[in-house]
Amino acid sequence: MNGPGSARVGTQRALIDELVTEVLAPLPVDRRTIVGLCGPPGSGKSRAAGLLVGALTRAGIETGLAPMDGFHLSNAQLDARGIRGRKGAPDTFDVAGFRELLQRMRLRREEAVYAPDFSRRLDDPVAAVHAIEPSARVVVTEGNYLLFDTGGWQEIRPLLDLVIYLDVPAGTLTPRLVRRHRMGGRARTQAHDWVREVDLPNATAVARTRGRADLVWSPVP
Repeated sequence: MNGPGSARVGTQRALIDELVTEVLAPLPVDRRTIVGLCGPPGSGKSRAAGLLVGALTRAGIETGLAPMDGFHLSNAQLDARGIRGRKGAPDTFDVAGFRELLQRMRLRREEAVYAPDFSRRLDDPVAAVHAIEPSARVVVTEGNYLLFDTGGWQEIRPLLDLVIYLDVPAGTLTPRLVRRHRMGGRARTQAHDWVREVDLPNATAVARTRGRADLVWSPVP
C-alpha cells in the first residue's frame, strides 16, 4: 500500500483486504490502533466499517467498533435547541462525548468500553450498543467529520492513528441518500428536499477535509 495521502482505486473489499494484510496485521500486539473511515453522507462508511471489522476478525485480530453517529444529539435535544431541521450537521453531535470515548479507548485499555450507535429505525442514538473489550487490538470508527478542524472536531484527528477517506462521486451520493430517507419514512419530495438542503451541503464541507486523510480510497462496485 502506498504512503500517506495516497489515492487507491478498487473494490471496497479488495482495498480492505489490502489494508488488513499490509498495514494492520503487522502492527505490534502490545498497542491499540484506532482507524477512522471518513467521507460524506452516503459514501458507504458503515458498510466499509463492517467489512473491515469482518476482515480483521478473519485475520485473527480482535477488533472493536465505535461509530461517530452514536454521538448524534437525541431528537429531544435537537428540538430543545431548535436545530432538528439540520440534523446531521457538525453542531448536532456531542463531539466532546465522542472525544472522551476515543480517549478512554486509548488510555484505559484494561477495561471494557461501551460505545453507542445510531438507530435508523428509531432515528435516535442508542447507548452501549458496541463493547470494545480490553483484548481489542484495533478499533474502527467511522463518520463524516473525523477530519474537521473547527467546532471541537479538531480534537478528534489527533486521537486517530489512521484515517481513510472514502471518495465517492457526488452524482452517486444523491440517489443513495434519497433511498435512505425514503426507507426512513420520508415522502419522496421530503427526501429530495432534505438531501438538497442538508446532506449535500454537509457533503461539500466534508469533501474539503479530504487532504487531511492518510489514505484516499475511491471504491468501485
